[in-house]
Amino acid sequence: MTKWEIKGREFVNCNCAYGCPCQFNSLPTHGDCKAVMVFQVDEGHHRDIRLDGLAFAMIVAWPGPIHEGRGQLVPVVDERASPEQREAMLRIINGQDTEPGATVFQVFATTMEKVHDPVFGKFNFDVDAGARKAQVSIPGVADARGEPIVNPVTGNTHRARINLPNGFEYDLCEVGRGWAETQGPVALSLADSHAYFASFHITESGVANHA
Repeated sequence: MTKWEIKGREFVNCNCAYGCPCQFNSLPTHGDCKAVMVFQVDEGHHRDIRLDGLAFAMIVAWPGPIHEGRGQLVPVVDERASPEQREAMLRIINGQDTEPGATVFQVFATTMEKVHDPVFGKFNFDVDAGARKAQVSIPGVADARGEPIVNPVTGNTHRARINLPNGFEYDLCEVGRGWAETQGPVALSLADSHAYFASFHITESGVANHA
């Protein structure tokens, strides 16, 4: 098995209600699943190819629950990546070089009916998981933002976390709300829906802190 490892920060906005029933093995809020997933790799490698400082994203959509398949994926890779780095990140995104069921990338790959040609773009990405804030701009591809949930009575920010000790993407995330617009073959428009913010540490064998 090819050795790889990535550590960094992520922001995800999907079309479910705050909290996302998918995180609890329940059916999605509106019956289908759509999401923008953005990852900043602070440290990482695939074999001996360094991935430090690069970003990638996944624009995904399924007509029903994820486990029923028929999904579509648009992989988006940092334009600064060399050809070797691009290939390495695409192999990770597409669930290759990964133990079955070990990572979100490999699990999602098994549900895809169509993987569109990769897009290479300029990432402007800032995320602060503790503050539940994120800003994403990939010109011509996607724009998204994340904010804390606000208590409708007091107006105060609301804090909630999801802990998945056996999860395939993160161990702990901060829950918030998000907005996203994407262009291209999977065009999404998400507004005031579930978002989460997390640090990740993933290898070919799964989430590192409980792999």
